Amino acid sequence: MRRLAGLLVVPLLLLSTAACGDDKGSDSVQMKNGVPAITKGAKFGEKPALSPGKGAPPKELKVEVLSAGDGPALKKGDVAQVNYYGQVWDKKEPFDTSFDRGALFDVTVGAGMVIPGWDKGLEGQKVGSRVELVIPPDQGYGAQGSGEKIPPNSTLVFVVDIVKGATIPPSATGKEVAQENKDLPKVGTNTDGKEVSVAVPKDVTPPAKLVSNYVLEGEGPAVKDSDKVVVKFNGKLWADDKTFESTYTSGQTVTWPMDQLSVKGLKDGILGKKVGSRVLLVLPPDQGFADKQQGNIPANSTLVFSLDILALM
Repeated sequence: MRRLAGLLVVPLLLLSTAACGDDKGSDSVQMKNGVPAITKGAKFGEKPALSPGKGAPPKELKVEVLSAGDGPALKKGDVAQVNYYGQVWDKKEPFDTSFDRGALFDVTVGAGMVIPGWDKGLEGQKVGSRVELVIPPDQGYGAQGSGEKIPPNSTLVFVVDIVKGATIPPSATGKEVAQENKDLPKVGTNTDGKEVSVAVPKDVTPPAKLVSNYVLEGEGPAVKDSDKVVVKFNGKLWADDKTFESTYTSGQTVTWPMDQLSVKGLKDGILGKKVGSRVLLVLPPDQGFADKQQGNIPANSTLVFSLDILALM
């Protein structure tokens, strides 16, 4: 099962590489400041091409700022949206590039969602910058490599454009809304960033229609279909009050492009809600996965969420 944290068509590519590009760099080996030189597309926002690296690659992570932005510096825990181009040190074709997909890649800095060289290389870089990362094997894919395009013990070279960045609050912090319906789950109101409790009522028939209620009502803009939302959630089964997935376990936020969110009840329940809010969602089967089992979610399950809408990207 694809976890709810990844119910989108956007790939989480840096832990398992995705599509291969087809641009070739110059046949002549060029280096600049100890890193492979860009042979075309040198400006921020342009799809680059790289020369193959010359000689032995560096043994330590090397970060070269090709053009400095004027935005805030990325901190651990910030969410960044980037475009990137990735190439093995001595190759002249990319193994992966987001420029071809027309969609930015979302990464939470320092959260371990990507290879270590990315987490370390992006921290401290300013939004609007183009950086080149040379990542040794021990901070990349190591002795196992990744697929056919990244052999074992490969040094990787990335050109990364940091398009957007946002500091994400640890929790929703809106105005508390009374939870008076005893036939609905009760959601915790803590705002310390720790896991939010969800208590499903016993011996109560679940609602037949989607429930989307404020628990904490924020003051931010209402979520639109064109937005990307950054969320935390605790998801439970109505039937046994057991958690099937929680972002608090990994300590990471999740970014969902609303127009690509494939679970109808999640999308409909979030649209129109204000940023900064905590929402109780109850998804009847026809708003969730219907008669299809999804991993540890049985068929025909009613799903319950405490969901914090933390930011828009």
